[in-house]
Amino acid sequence: MPEVEQEPLKIVLESLLLTSTETLGLSDMRQALSAPVETESLLRALDALAEDWRNRGLELVRVADGWRFQTRATFAVYRQRLLAEKPPRYSRAVMETLAVIAWRQPATRGDIEAIRGVTVSASILRILEERGWIRSNGQRQVPGRPALYITTPQFLQDFGLRTLDDLPLTAPADKSSGGAALWVNRELDLQGQGAANTPVDVVSTAETDTVPYAAL
Repeated sequence: MPEVEQEPLKIVLESLLLTSTETLGLSDMRQALSAPVETESLLRALDALAEDWRNRGLELVRVADGWRFQTRATFAVYRQRLLAEKPPRYSRAVMETLAVIAWRQPATRGDIEAIRGVTVSASILRILEERGWIRSNGQRQVPGRPALYITTPQFLQDFGLRTLDDLPLTAPADKSSGGAALWVNRELDLQGQGAANTPVDVVSTAETDTVPYAAL
């Protein structure tokens, strides 16, 4: 039986990534190898591996904290049909609030209300905080010292982003965040993150329009 390092590095990384339930960073990959491997060699192997899977049902993607295999968007519908639990639905208010914070961060509750044109309930922000997508990041130094909200590394992870620079360039319009909310919801669908495994209560608000968390 040959040593792991005698096998092509690309194949070793493929086996690690396909069997891991977590995103793997370069340090995780090095830990699995008994001999030191330069970063450049790891990156070349990962690029080659991604190319190998370019026309397959799975794809190798790089996100904020490393690399992972995930279902290609085209085929996500088939995976969703196997889920025993129906994914929860979030109100459009939740999706729009997250979109405003993602594009305009740091943003206060007042900033969100000014863009959306309606009051933002505390329950909406609480849902987003409990889901791990936003957090408070200090206070704006104005009367009332309102809390400033930003997105988290978990947001990047769940939306398949390496950095916030990977967000689409078009930000929500001054008086409508609907387009950005649609992007948020579409990315949730494509990434399939946590829909069945991390159920979150639906926010009850006066805004009754709802957007499916994973519509596929």
